[in-house]
Amino acid sequence: MAGWSRRIGALLLLLPLWPSMALAQQPLVADLSSHLIAVTTGFVGQDLLLFGATDGGGDADVVVVVRGPSTPLVVRRKDRVGGIWINSDELRFDDLPSFYFVAASRPLADIAEPAVLARQRIGIEHLHFDAQGRVRSDGAEFRAAAIRNLQREGLFGRELGTVTFLGNQLFRSDVHFPSNVPTGSYTVTVYLIRDGVVESAQSTPLSVSKIGIGAWVYDFAYEQSALYGLLAIVLALLAGWLAGTVFRRA
Repeated sequence: MAGWSRRIGALLLLLPLWPSMALAQQPLVADLSSHLIAVTTGFVGQDLLLFGATDGGGDADVVVVVRGPSTPLVVRRKDRVGGIWINSDELRFDDLPSFYFVAASRPLADIAEPAVLARQRIGIEHLHFDAQGRVRSDGAEFRAAAIRNLQREGLFGRELGTVTFLGNQLFRSDVHFPSNVPTGSYTVTVYLIRDGVVESAQSTPLSVSKIGIGAWVYDFAYEQSALYGLLAIVLALLAGWLAGTVFRRA
């Protein structure tokens, strides 16, 4: 019974997509349950549903890649010199996605050859790392450290997510965004891979944005940093004065 309810739910979500798929005879069509993640005060994370359909021809696999906006990340290594720990080497990554998640209907190694996955940048090991800095090695350990840090923060998936087929054509996948998800424009790309070849791909935009009073304070702090600092000092002095007045009367 539960299986039928999931199928019915997926069909209802896909109803708006069927006309365009039938007219254009697309082998792949997909969409998100929402194209906006609103980060408000008390935001604890959010799950989005990605759903879609294939043409149902042959044995096809679906791979989903969610990539956040690029952000610079500096990785440093400390060495002990004269009894003091100091930064010896550092490497800056400029083209590193701030969020990266991959889901697939099967293990990636069973879907396509590494060369195909590398060409599409599917999988953490196939990400492009534009690095610059001073290091005494090839930088592989710095790359691994950057990935570990992002995985520890929940921004890079430690394991491959799941794409579930409901019948021969319908599919779905759940994507989790943690409470510390960076804001910005995201790209959700869905690949249809058949016999190790990328047959079709579709990209869908996703926006993660701060809204409400938290967004106003955030924008004000960055756009008017001097005034924000001055107001913070004034408010702190006012709070101290009020506290002192209350305690004197008590």
